[in-house]
Amino acid sequence: MATMVTEVQTAEYAWSMLETVLFVPHEEREYQQLVTILDTFIDIVGENENHPLASLMEVIGVLIEKYEDEHVPELTEI
Repeated sequence: MATMVTEVQTAEYAWSMLETVLFVPHEEREYQQLVTILDTFIDIVGENENHPLASLMEVIGVLIEKYEDEHVPELTEI
């Protein structure tokens, strides 16, 4: 239990530094901000799965995908 408390305290400390680049988008402006952030990560990380930021880049991609699934209409064939 003490280890979990320490991990939560570490997360709380780190979160204050991450919350501007890692958040759930609820509106178009936030979605666009995340897309810009992801583009920057792609420029830095590229396809290097061993890069220290690769997992964070993947999480941002999932958040973008979730927003698109809920808010962006699918293209339909004519």
